[in-house]
Amino acid sequence: MTEDVSAKRSALMGRIRGTNTEPETVLRSALWKRGLRYRVHAKTPVGRPDVVVASKKLAVFIDGCFWHGCPLHYVRPRTRDEFWSAKLAENLARDMRQVDELEALGWRVVRVWEHEVFTNLDGVVDRILAASDALNVVSWRLFRVEPLDEQGTRERRHLRELRGLAADRFEEQARHTKKWTVAKSPKPT
Repeated sequence: MTEDVSAKRSALMGRIRGTNTEPETVLRSALWKRGLRYRVHAKTPVGRPDVVVASKKLAVFIDGCFWHGCPLHYVRPRTRDEFWSAKLAENLARDMRQVDELEALGWRVVRVWEHEVFTNLDGVVDRILAASDALNVVSWRLFRVEPLDEQGTRERRHLRELRGLAADRFEEQARHTKKWTVAKSPKPT
């Protein structure tokens, strides 16, 4: 990679925000409207979740589809396979550790995908408000994606359940680049 390309990529990656993202602000607004009072990025015994209700020991994490390996929307980068595979595995290990440690301390943990905030906001809010029901929900994460052919058109996806409720599974499929999109409301005339 040339220095020019590396500098451009570095600048792009530097603009990715870690807090107060659009999914966070949309979800927080909906929770507030439904009467849930919370703290933002408050310290818990294990990290700083996106939304914290300390009085109820409730931690909510909003997971980005790319960074956390959404089985529906993760798109494998075409370069640096080893780096991105390691990054995905590290993020999964951290997510699993956070859930295990918080739940061991009596916290309720809800993890939602960023796309869910835009495609099913009411369902996400309902799930958070009924957090005790969310404890045993199976939640799959990608932890490795590997190309199966030289053209990179087929891939094998390795999935792991976030809470260890199910055995790992594998899927072979055509490489996809589908992304979720936010439906725009028609402008009033």
